[in-house]
Amino acid sequence: MSVADVLGIDAGRLRESTDDLGRIAMVVAGIAFWGWLVTRWLYDWTLGRWGIGPGEGENFLSPAPFEGAATALEGSVVALGPVRIPVDWLATLADGIALAIDIAPALATGAWYTVVLTTVAIVLGFFIAVPTAVLRVYGGPFRWIALSYTELIRGTPLLAQLFVLYYTPYLALWLNDVSIIGEGFVPDYAFWIAIIGFTINGSAYQAEYIRGALESVDEGQLTAARAIGLSKLEGIRHVVLPQTLRYAIPAWTNELVYLIKYSSLAGFITVPELYYRASRIASSTFEYTPIFTLLALVYLGIVLSATNLMTRVERRVAVPGIGQADGRQQG
Repeated sequence: MSVADVLGIDAGRLRESTDDLGRIAMVVAGIAFWGWLVTRWLYDWTLGRWGIGPGEGENFLSPAPFEGAATALEGSVVALGPVRIPVDWLATLADGIALAIDIAPALATGAWYTVVLTTVAIVLGFFIAVPTAVLRVYGGPFRWIALSYTELIRGTPLLAQLFVLYYTPYLALWLNDVSIIGEGFVPDYAFWIAIIGFTINGSAYQAEYIRGALESVDEGQLTAARAIGLSKLEGIRHVVLPQTLRYAIPAWTNELVYLIKYSSLAGFITVPELYYRASRIASSTFEYTPIFTLLALVYLGIVLSATNLMTRVERRVAVPGIGQADGRQQG
């Protein structure tokens, strides 16, 4: 007998209430997280550059009150009758809040690079992955081309791929010759190298996810398409691929999360993304634990937002028998 039964509580209603509270908490946290990021980005691009307010890259709030509170609380105790309780943990919390306020502008700027890098790479990689997967499954004697591409990319480390691209003189020279690179809102050439590297790497993994989804579609679907007068290519495009992409959404979500986390490798070629900025601050202040804890929270916020978005997409496009997101959430 469960605790709910003992207390006379309807277990179903209790579960629904808990789920509702969890969803509300997630929505509030998401609004607060993205509200902070978007506000910071918009301010730095507009008012901050015009000299209105604290200025581009400067704090909205002063960390001084929290630093003072941390100093006052260090080593102090609270007396509760005969019991004396140390409150050093409050000092640690206040110090952490002060640090978060201090480095928030740098983390927000780094998050912008991380989000753009991940989004552009996953989208461009998708347009490479789909024809690669189709060639792998339906390419006949030419499928070895797709196989060679995916195995070469998946079989070599992403960091090594980034270094090869970054130190390739012709690519660097070509990007440096583009006049707008590094001007105004346009990042320098290292960012574009990272875009190319993550696009290539992500496309190989996405191609394998889509290949697995293609092979999950019953062969009779393509046969039926051919029977009603569609060519093989038309049957793949209009009948097989729509089903395939629904099957591939969970795996595609996994690749999106992978790219968000591994975007930190772009910092090794001087892209000022989230990890690069946090590591630079930690190296100068030697406060590695609190800074990387804050860094992990920002990554967690981005990842949870991405997975929640893809879950909504999966539910939106689900049809009976295909892409049944609701069924996997039951039980």
